[in-house]
Amino acid sequence: MKRIKPQSNKVKTVLATVVALDGSSYRKPGVRMLILENKIMIGAVSGGCVEKDILRQSESVFRDGQSKMMTYDGRFRLGCEGILYILLEVFQPEDDFIAEFKTCLKSRNHFKIASYFSKEEGTHSGIGTYVEIGNEKHFVSMVSIGNDTLSTFSQNRPPCFKLLIFGAEHDAVQLCQFAALNGWEVSIYSSPIESKTIKNFTGATEFYAITPDELNMSSIDNHTAIMIMTHSFANDLKWLMAVKDTEPTYIGLLGPIHKRENLLSHLLEYHPDIETSFLEKIHGPAGLDIGSETPQEIAISIISEILSVTRHRIPMPLKEKTSNIHA
Repeated sequence: MKRIKPQSNKVKTVLATVVALDGSSYRKPGVRMLILENKIMIGAVSGGCVEKDILRQSESVFRDGQSKMMTYDGRFRLGCEGILYILLEVFQPEDDFIAEFKTCLKSRNHFKIASYFSKEEGTHSGIGTYVEIGNEKHFVSMVSIGNDTLSTFSQNRPPCFKLLIFGAEHDAVQLCQFAALNGWEVSIYSSPIESKTIKNFTGATEFYAITPDELNMSSIDNHTAIMIMTHSFANDLKWLMAVKDTEPTYIGLLGPIHKRENLLSHLLEYHPDIETSFLEKIHGPAGLDIGSETPQEIAISIISEILSVTRHRIPMPLKEKTSNIHA
């Protein structure tokens, strides 16, 4: 077991974690944010109303280093009819933890994060968080955490959601930017003959100027979406055939219905034994019907469909939903 120890030469930070909720709220348990000692906040745990209270409550954690619990009653301020229970603790990771965590993310491995907490406000013995990577626990708090009187909130975190974009035209640039704003890892695949680089794609994690037969398919897992949008029927077909043995969660095809039908016809002609499960993942034309016209609007439409597919939702106006919005 390792502890994530503070280091004097680094900016002090406090980690805020929503560990429990009574009622309903804009955000759910498991959302986190960092508060830096210069009062800069990274991330958010609400629509913006709770953060000011968290900043104020974090002052004592910066001052004495003791983890504490705070509550936020949104029934009269947010209109969400819920009470948030938020754990505040010093977070100052050492270099070995950062390196191991980066390796975990790059390898697209799962990890666990768990917090011991109390619903009573104030400081409590044993409250705090640990991150488990493999069989190694890295403790955020400097004191021993956990005891029988505390509650536990834990999450098994999957790899970051990834979007592979095959194509490098203007609409791919827009889709990349919107997807990155959504927190996704975005990889761009361009033809070697195009004069594009990663600098052309705001938010992109990776850029490859390769042919379809050079694709490393090990990077495609069930937390991956694929968007094929080269503006060339022949190139779209080549990329579609290149990923035929992978298992992404979504495959989108840009273009009209007849283009999709021609692509599938050619795909089945070359590979008649292709798995039905693969064909069922193909969505073309990609996107939801929201009246999109501009490349930016088309990007929103595509991202919306990817979210609805991966989260198993049937798109509908929220005003027609009778259950909780975020249920």
